[in-house]
Amino acid sequence: MHPAPSVIFFSTFSGLGFGLLIFLGLGMPAVTGLSAFAFFAIAYVLAVGGLISSTFHLGRPERALKAFSQWRTSWLSREAWCAVAALILMALYGAGLVFFDQRWTLLGLLGAAASLGTVFTTSMIYAQLKTVPRWNSPLTPANFLSICIAGGALMSGQVTWAIVLLLLAGGIQIATWMRGDTAFADSGTDMATATGLGSIGTVRAFEPPHTGTNYLLREFVYVIGRKHALKLRIIAISLMVILPVFFLLLSFNHWLGLLAALAHITGVFAARWLFFAQAEHVVGLYYGKR
Repeated sequence: MHPAPSVIFFSTFSGLGFGLLIFLGLGMPAVTGLSAFAFFAIAYVLAVGGLISSTFHLGRPERALKAFSQWRTSWLSREAWCAVAALILMALYGAGLVFFDQRWTLLGLLGAAASLGTVFTTSMIYAQLKTVPRWNSPLTPANFLSICIAGGALMSGQVTWAIVLLLLAGGIQIATWMRGDTAFADSGTDMATATGLGSIGTVRAFEPPHTGTNYLLREFVYVIGRKHALKLRIIAISLMVILPVFFLLLSFNHWLGLLAALAHITGVFAARWLFFAQAEHVVGLYYGKR
């Protein structure tokens, strides 16, 4: 799949923002007044900024509101509803902390649940796609949720939780890569099954469907070399997990916390780029690219 910058930005920053909202909803850290305002401002800039960036990948952004009408069948629509619910609930909860010095626990828990639900529905947009075997796995939502929660712990200053959750997220990320590398072959999809002609003999492409490029090739057939992918994986896991954990294990201060957060975000960017760049869509079989 084509690794569009807008979608990478969206999946990285919205996950981080909603992860921070989850911890704020759970009362971690226990802040009020201006401190609470600062934490909520950061969370909303990340979450809302990420959501807005996703619209730049739409051909007709002005039609985005129509997504809310398809909640019965569309994970994208469910994501939209969960995001709105989370942002409204957490805004009310945050107002209590900032302006009234009140912690409305039930509202915070509901907001945290909606924030978690938003990231889960985002992940299911990809996990439901049987046409992309690498994504069609329970490891996809596990990957999105683990990175979201680990990032939230890191951003909220929960050092012990952050160390444990970052290591867990790293393990799930590695498992996702390992499973994904064999997913296309394990799916049993090839040119014979794609055309339905396998029963009459060996199926191969006589010639390319056309001589030029088109939308399908640009969006769904993206190839990255194995050596480059391995290098990026090492960079991603080092920045996303190993370096932040190293900083957190030192005598913690705000500067080390900032370095840990920046390293983590950069690592997630690399991992998200690979998430899209290595996703083999079965339409590539039609063009002899798989």
